[in-house]
Amino acid sequence: MNAKEAVERLRGVPVSGVRQAGGSVFLVTLADHDVVIAKRGAGAGATAAEAAGLRWLGEHGDVPVPRVHTRDDEWLVLQYVPAGPSTRAAAEEFGRGLAALHRRGAPAFGCPPPGGPADAWMGLAPMRNEPCGDWAEFYAAHRIEPYVRMCADQGLFGTEEVAVFDELCARLPELAGPPEPPARLHGDAWSGNVHWAGDGRVWLIDPAAHGGHREGDLAMLQLFGTPHVARILGAYAEAAADAGTPLAAGWRDRTGLHQLFPILVHAAVFGGSYAGQALSAARGAL
Repeated sequence: MNAKEAVERLRGVPVSGVRQAGGSVFLVTLADHDVVIAKRGAGAGATAAEAAGLRWLGEHGDVPVPRVHTRDDEWLVLQYVPAGPSTRAAAEEFGRGLAALHRRGAPAFGCPPPGGPADAWMGLAPMRNEPCGDWAEFYAAHRIEPYVRMCADQGLFGTEEVAVFDELCARLPELAGPPEPPARLHGDAWSGNVHWAGDGRVWLIDPAAHGGHREGDLAMLQLFGTPHVARILGAYAEAAADAGTPLAAGWRDRTGLHQLFPILVHAAVFGGSYAGQALSAARGAL
């Protein structure tokens, strides 16, 4: 089923135009001139996971997220949010909002959003959300080891390289910094999912939401060149401190540790230089 057929069936109205916006995402114009986004899920459970994540992240309005119009097992139909320029004011508002969103918390590290499946997706890679007792246990079991195995199976890592990741996982309790409560995490907050909108705000799109460590979202923001990232982080740190939940000492030094997960995902999906980058991040964290 293509995007036109999916939207007509799910929305029950004729479609007058479809334009590919990138990959599996389509800009769909309805006969009444309304515009929506139609997105094909990456695999089983993808649309359910994203819909649940958007509802969870948008529950209190801390950071705007697109409204979910409808979905089925293959397609997700979302609110269309026109793009706008990146501005310092929007960056600072976003930083404060993200700090508030993280403070909403989660029942456990690794928990899926309410109503969301345990088997979710991080872009094109499967991702398991499984509640764990602490962040180190969760990060090792569900964010490092599965993707190291995928890379090793593809011949990207040999025995010596795998041993580096094994050592990192064993030492995670001491490398993780002071204990933190689970945060309500977007989970894939790279620059492409930070949407500068025409309403002058930053919206978050395409989540891989779960209960996680707030430094994970902050590290993702720094991975692929988010505009005004210094202002975002500055506003975040100030808002967190004002709320009595300051970032723990050394959080900037742990950026590479938290970036390891998305880099490993890229290595598992795309190979190439990402495998070397992941190995460098692991050695740097050690």
